Amino acid sequence: MGADIFKGRFTVENRNEDDFVVFLIGMRINKWWAVHKWVPVFLAMPPMVRELLSTKGLGFLSMENFFNLRSTLMVQYWESEDDLMNYAKGEKHLKAWRQFNRKISNNDSVGIYHETYLIKPDQCESIYGNMPRFGLAKALGHKPVTNHSKTARQRLESAN
Repeated sequence: MGADIFKGRFTVENRNEDDFVVFLIGMRINKWWAVHKWVPVFLAMPPMVRELLSTKGLGFLSMENFFNLRSTLMVQYWESEDDLMNYAKGEKHLKAWRQFNRKISNNDSVGIYHETYLIKPDQCESIYGNMPRFGLAKALGHKPVTNHSKTARQRLESAN
């Protein structure tokens, strides 16, 4: 019942035309015992994720989630900086952001973060071996590695 595994080596489809955005967002539990502070922060994300996954035209491409004992990390892929910024001004995000600032921003029980990377298609490369579509390949599509895309250097040069 898992994702389809693509046997062999794959790389991301060549996207020479447009820049795209990689956005990292997450939280860190600083005080485990302050459950009443960090649980609302944790629960604020699922409604936004549902909206992103179900609403076409927002510019959202794909995402991956990671968890450890204290932190969450979501890697999101967006079509453009404008799409990401427009979503940040949207109703669901603004509501969650205002609640955080009203209830938690001056309390160190939980931390939040985000990082935004504007990526030019000729400045990144990827390789996936025996993997389901993942990360950038899930967001942009993938293709088999060829003799002309066996190495990281070749993949970067072919994007130019």
